[in-house]
Formats: sequence, C-alpha cells, structure tokens
Amino acid sequence: MRLGIASLIVAYLFSQFYRAFLAVLSPVLMADLGATPELLATASGYWFLAFAGMQIPVGEALDRIGPRLTASILLAVAGIGAAVFAMATGPLMINLAMLLIGAGCAPVLMAAYYIFARSFSPAIFGTLAGVVIGVGSLGNIAASLPLSAAVDLMGWRATMAGLSGLTLLTAGLIAALVRDPPRVEVTQKGSLFDLLKLPALWPILIMTAACYAPAAGLRGLWVGPYLTDVFHADAGQIGRATLIMGLAMVVGNLAYGPLDRLLGTRKWLIFGGNAAMVACLLLLANTADSTGPLPVILMAAIGLFGASFPMVMAHGRAFLPPHLVGRGVTLINLFCIGPAGLMQIATGKLHAALTPDPTLITFAPASAPYAGLFLFYAAFSSLGLLIYLFSKDRTD
Repeated sequence: MRLGIASLIVAYLFSQFYRAFLAVLSPVLMADLGATPELLATASGYWFLAFAGMQIPVGEALDRIGPRLTASILLAVAGIGAAVFAMATGPLMINLAMLLIGAGCAPVLMAAYYIFARSFSPAIFGTLAGVVIGVGSLGNIAASLPLSAAVDLMGWRATMAGLSGLTLLTAGLIAALVRDPPRVEVTQKGSLFDLLKLPALWPILIMTAACYAPAAGLRGLWVGPYLTDVFHADAGQIGRATLIMGLAMVVGNLAYGPLDRLLGTRKWLIFGGNAAMVACLLLLANTADSTGPLPVILMAAIGLFGASFPMVMAHGRAFLPPHLVGRGVTLINLFCIGPAGLMQIATGKLHAALTPDPTLITFAPASAPYAGLFLFYAAFSSLGLLIYLFSKDRTD
C-alpha cells in the first residue's frame, strides 16, 4: 500500500511539473520557436482543458476498474506527450503535446484520493490530501530553478526527452506497486447526475474553481512573461521567483491540511485563506511595476493562501456517498482544473487586448496588461467567495 501511494505521489510530482514548466521555458520557446505569450497561454490552457475533460471518464474508471490501471495507462500517455514536446517545431506540436500530457496526468491525484477515501478515516482525509499535494508540489519546485539549470546544461529538447523517459518509468511503477481497494458492494446504482442533485455540493464546486485558478495561472504561466516584460528578468531570475512561489505553495498545502481539526471548521478556513489571496492579488495589481522584492513576495503569498484545494476537496468529500467516491472526487477536480484551463486561454486573450500596439506611440507602462490580469483573477475569486458563503460547513 505504502509503495503504491508513493508511486502515485511521484506521478503527481510530474503532474505539478507539467502544469508549471512553461513559465520557465517561455524565454527559450519564444527565441527558438517564436512562441508568443498568447500562444503559450493557449497551450497551457489546453493542458488544463485536457486534464479536466478526462475527469468524468477517470471517475468512472476509478469506480469500475480501480486506480492501478487507470493511473498507469494514462500516465504513459503523458510520457508520450512529453516526447512530442521534445520534438516540437511549432505551435501545433506544442498544443498536441500539452493535450496529451494533460490527459495523461488526469488520474494520478484522484487515484490517490480514491484510495484515501476508501481505505482511511474521513476525519484525516484533508490531512492526507494536503500531504500528497504538498509533497507532489515539489514538481512545482522542479519546474523552477532546477528546470532552468537543466535547460542551460542540456537544452530544452534533451530535458523534455529525459522527462518523457522518467514519466514512462513512473507509469510502470504504478502498474507494479499500486493495489486497488476492495470494491464497494451496493445494491443501488448511481451516476454523476446523482451527485449534481446534491445542493450542498454546488457552492463547494464553485469555490473549487475560484480558489485554484489564480495561483495556477500565475505560477504555471504568467510569472515568466510578467518578470520578463516588466523587469527584463532572465531565465535564472525567473527560476528563482518561481522557486519561491512554488515553495510557498508547498507550505500552504501542508498547512491547510490539519487546520480544519485545529480550528473546528473547513468553510471559514477556506473562506479566510482565499480572501487573503484576493487581497494579495489586488495589492499586486496596484504595485505591478514596483521595483524590489515586493512583486515576488506577493506572488508567493498568493501561492501560500491559494493552496486550499486539498481542504476544499475534503469539504466536498464529506458529502459524497461511498459508491460514488470515484466520480465525486473527479467531479470536484473537474471544477478545479476546467476553469483554470479556460482562465489560461481567457487571460492570454486579455493580455493581448491590453498590450499596446508597438507601432503606436503610447505611454502605457509595460506592467499595464499584467495589472489587468491580476484584477481579473481577483474579481473571479471574489465571485466564488460570495457564492461559497452559502455552503454548509462539515468537518467529519
């Protein structure tokens, strides 16, 4: 059991890496392939949309055939996608690679959550969920300064080829080590529609979208173009900034886990943390061209307070019937990842619309498009918080 869970955590490390690595690769992809920020935002969005689109079939597969085959087969698809990325010659291959990688990463976290929900006490689900994301978020760290160093040493194509091989190896370990929990024996049948009929889930589903998209968007994509355009940062500086934000997200994931038992509430823990994230987004929008460490500190704070997904998942898990756990956790994950992908594409178009035409004389600062992005994220999360006020608290 422990080795199987460990292999799933390693797989989730790759999932975290692949959703964040474009921020560091953006300068070399712009130089080698002519990739624009809007193109990279679209490619990043495709990763999230493919990931989200797989959640419903993944949920069915977890309940019907178990986590071992579901996770191992699809993670191998992610390894193939990384190989396609290593051979990319233009936007089409980048987009195809991101689609394959996103689809392949879709089951790994949910496979671990399925095992936790079926094999451990509900009271510690939030803690276990936070530990998996906290440890797996080392992939976020790897997609920062270590990735920058690897690209400098080997080039981005060789780096991606090596990652492809490691991803395929991890898929093999999952197939060999993961043990499926015993099947739930029930007389009643259930479906996704039964979950959608639960009124208590809907405010939580909305909050899932609102809590994850800002930190995922900034860390996974916009931190690179933002620091490049506004502060003329090089790959090493971007790597250090993403490392700091990634470490803050690890701390946040680990901290949220046990706090529900300490504070006796999930709802207000989630609400308070994400309200602090919105405050940091608003401050960053108003100081987007500030020199010194403030922008990086604020992005790290956004990562810290925005790392509430494990707790939101635990809140939603408390309302799921046992025979629909697989479909339930993947439904919640769909509402996390799907809006994040749409927001990547939307913010790419917003950035393009807010960027002044270089052929015209303009006095708009280079930070103006990014200030608009930060405000957009703040408004999106604020709306989610308002809806979440109507949720029902439950701590198991």
